[in-house]
Amino acid sequence: MALTIVVEDGAGRSDANAYISRADADAYFEGRPNAAAWTGATTGEKEMALVMATRVVDAMFRFHGYKVNQTQALLWPRMECPDVESSVRQVPGIRVAGVAYLPSDSVPACVRDATCEVARELLIEDRTGDPEGVGMRSMGVDGVFKMVFDPLRPKPIVPRLVQAMLRRVGFHLGGRGASVPIVRA
Repeated sequence: MALTIVVEDGAGRSDANAYISRADADAYFEGRPNAAAWTGATTGEKEMALVMATRVVDAMFRFHGYKVNQTQALLWPRMECPDVESSVRQVPGIRVAGVAYLPSDSVPACVRDATCEVARELLIEDRTGDPEGVGMRSMGVDGVFKMVFDPLRPKPIVPRLVQAMLRRVGFHLGGRGASVPIVRA
């Protein structure tokens, strides 16, 4: 059965599996250098990468606000996600009159762009599996060649650029270097 990409249009669809269409992702990559992994991929590979990238974004981030409805398949759209670019002062955890929120009937550009970046990375290398060398301390051949992996420093599943892109709408959940907001009680 062929993959059918269903893009979240801001309605909180129960059948959505991607944050951005292949055509919109193609337009995104027109303005991105080093996009050969994307531009050289087939339509099917691109759509598969966008669907998996959407899964990665949803799995690896905790977003501010709340899902618009409980039947939606993806974590966006969201209500009450503060717009950090707004000129209105916002206090985390406290509802303040006049606080600006991102629209609850769309997927923010930073989420769509981040999905494109993760899709590109997935076309280059699948970073969703266990890192190379897990469980291996060293390997050698007759004392001539020795290979040692540092299992504490694997490539992150989500590149730092994507983490930075999504920092305005949530925080990264994964592994080393992840940041979790600290709230004083």
